[in-house]
Amino acid sequence: MFDIKWIRANAEAFDAAVSRRKNVSVRSSDLLAIDDRRREIIVRLNEAQEKRNALSKQIGQAKAQKDEAKAQELMAEVSRLKDFIPTGEAEERAVEAELRAALSVIPNLALDDVPQGDDESDNVEYFGANGTAETAARQRPAKPSFSFAPKEHYEIGVAEKDMDFEVAAKLSGSRFVVLKGQIARLERAIGQFMLDLHTTEHGYLEVQPPLLVRDDALFGTNQLPKFEEDLFFTPHGDSRLALIPTAEVPLTNMVRESILSEEELPLRFAALTPCFRSEAGSAGRDTRGMLRQHQFDKVEMVSITTAETSIDEHERMLACAETVLQRLGLHYRVMMLCTGDMGFGARKTYDLEVWLPGQDTYREISSVSVCGDFQARRMEARYRPSGEKQAPRYVHTLNGSGTAVGRCLIAVLENYQQEDGSVLIPEALQPYMGGLTSIGGK
Repeated sequence: MFDIKWIRANAEAFDAAVSRRKNVSVRSSDLLAIDDRRREIIVRLNEAQEKRNALSKQIGQAKAQKDEAKAQELMAEVSRLKDFIPTGEAEERAVEAELRAALSVIPNLALDDVPQGDDESDNVEYFGANGTAETAARQRPAKPSFSFAPKEHYEIGVAEKDMDFEVAAKLSGSRFVVLKGQIARLERAIGQFMLDLHTTEHGYLEVQPPLLVRDDALFGTNQLPKFEEDLFFTPHGDSRLALIPTAEVPLTNMVRESILSEEELPLRFAALTPCFRSEAGSAGRDTRGMLRQHQFDKVEMVSITTAETSIDEHERMLACAETVLQRLGLHYRVMMLCTGDMGFGARKTYDLEVWLPGQDTYREISSVSVCGDFQARRMEARYRPSGEKQAPRYVHTLNGSGTAVGRCLIAVLENYQQEDGSVLIPEALQPYMGGLTSIGGK
């Protein structure tokens, strides 16, 4: 969400920045034309109010002078102004709503170092703020090697038994799964491991948020109005609630409509929750297996910071997500998303892509974004700088998957599969599996 005053003062810079985003045709002149109409209405209202106040004084003077004719003439003019003001105020509200609607569908502006591009083919591999391909290779687990042709996750012996898509289809339709037995336990272990890592080592506060949220919360984290079709709604009294598409929504909105102190920042929250997405627009994509589901579990990280610290916090959050894959021994790469592939609310995004040997490719398992004050303006979330008295400033928000539990389950199954259909358990997960070192097999 943008400040129209900033756009007016920086029209050329706004146009240059917004032109980098994909399929965005709006320009500052379009927005300023709406704002000009709003400002003209405000001027007319102020003039009418001032004139009414002045006439009211003149009425008193005319009555004091016993000039009844003059008083009646002035009262008629005041009555006309009284009728105009509510109409003008309604017109102002309508134009303000028009301007807000126009501003609310403009994506965030990319940072200067974000690569220009149209789609994922233009993303660039990222090796760290001061890293190289060589240092990244040392930090990231190596690809596994197999003496047999590796299978996809749903073909592995232990998964074939305990990953049931047919029963899920009977219960709920396509893009759902029923996990049973050892696979269900392994998924639970993965989620618990991630949450424990982020809360005990990375300083995130564990939160159990509601799974149903209001439209205002969805607007705050930019799911509404642009991505309404990807949400699941349920009636709630005279309004509605939505199942969360990500815990980013409730976690970030915990600071909505508040003024924090600078000493409270950064705030870091983490949650392990189910997430619900209609996957609108993904018909025919990843229809087999668990890669793209309507319901999935995810550990989400959210940080609330100042403007001065948000870029460093972005690198920190990326490192937290990377640690998950490093501890699990899963090979991955980090991609900096280009302007055409970046999310609506992001200024900059890193995707962690885990190696899936069954597919012989990398697939996204985490997305880590810095949003600047874009979401804070939608939520009215601010902080008061320490030291001298200053006006409150908007916080900066960040979010990242730490990571997607279902996709991590897929990665563990494919990377640790054995020829007999069993799956080795990564050492980091063994305490959560009662000491088991493998599951399945003969």
